[in-house]
Amino acid sequence: MNQAVSHAAPHAEPTAVAHDIPDTPADLNQAVLIALDWGTSSLRAYAFDAQGRALAVRSLPWGIMKLPRAAAEGGFDAAFEAACGDWLDARPTLPLIACGMVGSAQGWVEAPYIDTPADANRLASSLAEVRTQRGPVLRIVPGVLERGTLPNVMRGEETQILGAMLEAGPGAQDAAPRKTLVGLPGSHAKWAIVEGRSIERFHTFMTGEAFAALRDHTILGRTMRTPDVPDTEAFLRGVSVARGAWDAGLLATIFSTRALGLTGQLDAAQQPDYLSGLLIGHEIAGLEKLLEREGATWASQPVLLIGDAKLVERYRLVLAHFGCTHARTVQNATERGLWQIASQAGLVAQA
Repeated sequence: MNQAVSHAAPHAEPTAVAHDIPDTPADLNQAVLIALDWGTSSLRAYAFDAQGRALAVRSLPWGIMKLPRAAAEGGFDAAFEAACGDWLDARPTLPLIACGMVGSAQGWVEAPYIDTPADANRLASSLAEVRTQRGPVLRIVPGVLERGTLPNVMRGEETQILGAMLEAGPGAQDAAPRKTLVGLPGSHAKWAIVEGRSIERFHTFMTGEAFAALRDHTILGRTMRTPDVPDTEAFLRGVSVARGAWDAGLLATIFSTRALGLTGQLDAAQQPDYLSGLLIGHEIAGLEKLLEREGATWASQPVLLIGDAKLVERYRLVLAHFGCTHARTVQNATERGLWQIASQAGLVAQA
């Protein structure tokens, strides 16, 4: 769900691009499942073989808010056909599953949230269904809700988190660590505490959206210039300011982006990276406080990161600044999660 992210806008939502895995008839003859990762602005389709390997992958810019035509005029069916219609022409009986915003209130059909704790079994037993225009039923993974004084929700990330736990290492499916911290950087960054293979608690930080809003719609952007290459020194300077501002907090430090520029301490091209470091630094400082409240430390649990490589690398730099040097990047989390939920739901035989 996180793909290409520009260094000048390190939290922006990705743009869908074509994938180079072929979707030849020979590959499709071995397919047992079609899965869709369907978000707000993009749609990715996978054809899986019996071992859960992607035989074919296709990416399109038809997210739920960017359909090829209005939803009332068959927009969801049109996007669905563009993503996998020819695959179903060749294999019309393949089961179908999807995750992401396609199951939101603005999606094709609403897949109600399930409460934490949430694991693959609970997600698989709560799939919503919508009948496509061509006939087959598309099953949609529900989101996850954490109730409380300040409730929290996720939709799509739950699939990535479950997939990350499968990819965590050799034998991880049978011997998962008791507690793992999983981070998903992005417009609305998520940090989840996973115990065994169950999502127990999670937090949302609007870091990416705040960066875009501050850059594009406040006085801070007036003195900024997009750099030709990322400025790591300016970025880490912002991280250091955030880490040292325990009492002052974010609102007391973001104006320093402009003030440092006006006093000649940051040039225009350094300011975007400084602001990025400042915001991500405050995110990780807040997360550290939340972990301490639970009696946890960076060293007490594995840390997994899911997302665009450039953005994840920025987070790895920040985590290292806070003393967490063992964070691991997980690849193919969405694919693994979709396959696991489909297996639990009986749509395919478990590999």
